[in-house]
Order: sequence, then structure tokens, then C-alpha cells
Amino acid sequence: MFIIIAMSVKFFLQVTFFRKRHRKRWTSRTTQKWEALLKRQAAEYRQTALRLEGLLIKLGQFLSTRADIMPPAFIEELEDLIDRVPSVSWTAAKAVMEKEWNKPYDTILHHISEEPVASASIGQVYKALLPNGDTVAVKVQRPGIDRIISTDFKAVRIVMWLAEFFTPFGKQTNLPALYREMEATISQELDFLKELQNGAYFRKRYELFDKVSVPFYYEEYSTKKVLTMQWVEGARITDLKFLEENGINRRDLAARLVEMFLEQLLQEGQFHADPHPGNILVKKDGTIILIDFGMVGEIQKSDSIYIRRLVEGVVLEDYDQVVAALEDLRFLLPGANKELLKNIIRTLVDNYTKHNLSVTDDFVMKQLLADIEKTVRDQPIQMPSEFAFFGRAVSTFVGILYILDPDIDLLEVSKPLIFKWLQNNPEPGPASDRAAFNLLLQSVRPLLSIPRQIQQTLEEPQRYREWKQQHEQRRLEHDFLLSKKRDAFFFIIISLILTAVTSFFEQEIWLYGSGFLVLISFLYYITNLRAHRRLLKRSR
Repeated sequence: MFIIIAMSVKFFLQVTFFRKRHRKRWTSRTTQKWEALLKRQAAEYRQTALRLEGLLIKLGQFLSTRADIMPPAFIEELEDLIDRVPSVSWTAAKAVMEKEWNKPYDTILHHISEEPVASASIGQVYKALLPNGDTVAVKVQRPGIDRIISTDFKAVRIVMWLAEFFTPFGKQTNLPALYREMEATISQELDFLKELQNGAYFRKRYELFDKVSVPFYYEEYSTKKVLTMQWVEGARITDLKFLEENGINRRDLAARLVEMFLEQLLQEGQFHADPHPGNILVKKDGTIILIDFGMVGEIQKSDSIYIRRLVEGVVLEDYDQVVAALEDLRFLLPGANKELLKNIIRTLVDNYTKHNLSVTDDFVMKQLLADIEKTVRDQPIQMPSEFAFFGRAVSTFVGILYILDPDIDLLEVSKPLIFKWLQNNPEPGPASDRAAFNLLLQSVRPLLSIPRQIQQTLEEPQRYREWKQQHEQRRLEHDFLLSKKRDAFFFIIISLILTAVTSFFEQEIWLYGSGFLVLISFLYYITNLRAHRRLLKRSR
């Protein structure tokens, strides 16, 4: 606990002092120093995580996918935590198996490899043979890992409390809710019987999917700390050499992965919350194998409807619906500038989907990407805690898709699947009529929208610059009013101190003067406070 908290406080102080030191002047040289600092911090975190094991490894894997709150330099250093977890000794693993089975391991297994074939933060996997001839994978929990993670959670709770009050993260993310979600989700991984249930759920869910497989689990040989499942042969989904040697079409494989993931995205139920390349395998015949269901999340029925509307809004270019869905999903806090967000989403999607018609404007694209990042950080936008692992799963999965097919157009690949799903699963109530109308509109939109697309494309740079100018003007006014409020508050404090001093020394004339200064400072503060509130209300 001391090591984790001390490291975190050290990081917070380094970041705070760096920003204060370079607040007035930030150059390209400053950016290089900033990235070097973050890289050193990430390297220290990685080394500490590998030394302490437990929750820090899981947390590092989680942070490596949170591009919304973590800088790229930090993410790059943490990406390899998945593959660098040291294994425990065979003696220790054997002791866990025999304690869980309450008998010598060789009475259960005909043979087992003494070297693990895989090692992760919670457990490690061995290849074994049952007396009936079945080849199985035996996953054994690391000795004492439940105690280690319990202690780590206490330390992380303290760190998150510090981060909430002393860093910008508290404004970007609901840290207490994120902690609760993290604790609930990761704690499930300590119970292998829960993973067995999850595996059986996904096996049934995908039994009708073509070339998608989930291993069979042996319930009679599984306990809370030992899990026995069918052994499957396959390579990592991102093993491009394996795909080439076996004549597997990468583009077709990526499209089938999209279909598989959309099935989890578009309807209520559980989703695989840890779909990194080591948990998605591929056979020589191209069959996709899903493994490791220790970390799963759940989409509630109400949220599945909002997610559906979000996806439908993006596909049908209805950005009012997109922003409304984001608000229903609790991504927007009070005060979010919905018109600003709508413009950014529209511009982003237009530039992504209409690149064949767009006018080359490097300035617009660079400014757009910079503004998207700044908007996410500055606007009252948060990742709801219940979607933290969903966001992690999506970003990890998209990364896999672009490794398989760097030229994949996710919207074009997804559209037929989404339309098919919408037709087969109409939203209940009057909304189903709206969906049917949208589908009809979409069928003729390619013919009707080409002139509009050309016009929009030609107008896009000018429209974007006008929007940016308005946005920048509001930002400057916002910063100016904040500065005036700080100055007024400072004068209130100084005048109160002066009043106390003059009162102590019984200087009547100075006492009246300092009292009058308190009154003026207070009125000045109230005036600027009201002006700032009017600006925020106008920006909504």
C-alpha cells in the first residue's frame, strides 16, 4: 500500500509542479519535456506493477486503453503489460490444485506440463490430459492473489480519493463510481466458477454463429481457484504470418469479427470485457475462438436501447439523435454544449465517410483532431463507470480490427449488419415506425445526398472556421471571467485580513477603509459570478 500511494503522490506532484512551472509559456520544447516526464512515470509504473503483480497489472492494462484520460506517451509504455507477467513455480501451482481438488493432482489428471503455456495477472494455464483422453487447459489461480488484490484495492481507493480532489481526473471521470465498477468487475475474476458460468453463457450465445467457437468447460474438475476447459489449438488473431500461411483472408476475418462484436454491442446481456489478442484465437480453417471470460460486463435493457439509437444516429447521420443518446447514456453532465458536440461529431463522421469527396485541407483536419481532444477534456463529459470496461473493450477490439485490415471502413462494414439487426429487432412502441421510416430514407439517401455532400464538402472549411472562431471567443470570455473571479476572491481575502489586523490594533480609520474594501470586493465577485453563469447558460 505504501509503495502504491507513494508512487501516485510522487506522480501527482511532478505533474502539478511541471504545469505550474510552464503555465505561462508552453513551447514545442516544453511538449518534449512533458512527454519525457510521462514516459518516465509510465516506465516506473510498469516496473512497479511487474514487481508487485496483482491489481497494478490489471489497472495498467485498463489505463493503457483509456485514451480519453491518459496521454499517448503513458499508453505506449503500458501496452505490453498483458504479455510480461512472470509465472509462479510449479510447486506452488501444484499445491493450489491439490488443495482445491482435495486429492493428489495425478488422481484427476493423467498428465500435465510443469511449465505454464500462459501466465496472466490472476492465474496461469497448463496443458493437461484427462484419464479419458481429452486434452484440457487447466487454469490455476496464483497463490495469495486474492489477499494481494484486496490490499491493492485499499491503496487504489486512497489514490483515487487523492486524484479526485487534487488532479483534473476528478472532473473528467466519476472516480468513486469507476472504483466501484472496477472492484466489482475485477473481483469476479478471482472466482473461476463465475468464469465457468460466463463461458457457458457465451458458448450458448454463439452456437449458431458460423466459424465462431467457445471452449467447453468441465464443471466436475473446476473450483473457485482451478478451472478446467477444453484445449483448443489456434494462433493469436493478430498473428499475420499464421493468417498468411493458412490462406485466411484478413479482410473477411475482420468483417466477421465486426459482426460478432456488434451482436454484443446492440443488445442487452453480457459482453466480453477483455478482448485483447491473447483472448481471441483463430484456427487454421479461419474459425474464431473466444477464450477467458473472467472479465465480462453487462449491458442493461434500457442502455441497449440508447446504444441502438446512438449507432442508428451515426449511420443515418442524425446527430441530434446521437447527442440525445449520449445524454441518455449519462456521458454528458449538466452544462455540456450540445451544439458544439453535434458539430464536432458531424464534422468527424463527414471527414471519415466522405474522404473521396472532401477538399484537402490539412489545417481543418489538424485543428479538428486537436479540438476533439480539447473538447473531451474541457467539456463536462465523462465516461460513466458502468461503461468504463465497455469503452476499454471497444478500443481494444477496434485496435485488433485495424491490425487485420488497416483500410477497414467500420461504418461501411457495419451498415448492412446494423440495418439487418434493426429490421429483425424493431424498437417497441412508436419508435418502430420512426426506424422503419429511417430505413426507407436510407435506401434512397445515396441517390439524393450526392449534391448535398458535394455542397457540404465545399462549405466545410469555412463552416468549421466560423464555428471555431465562435468557440474560441467563448473560451476567451470564459477564461477572462474566471480570472476576474479569482482576483475578486483574492481581494476579499486580503481585505478580511486587513480588517482583522486593523481591528486588533484598534485603528478606527483603517478599519472603516478595510471594511469598505471588503464590501467592494464582495460586490465585484458577485457581479463576475453572475456574468460567468450567464455565459455558461448561453453556451448550452
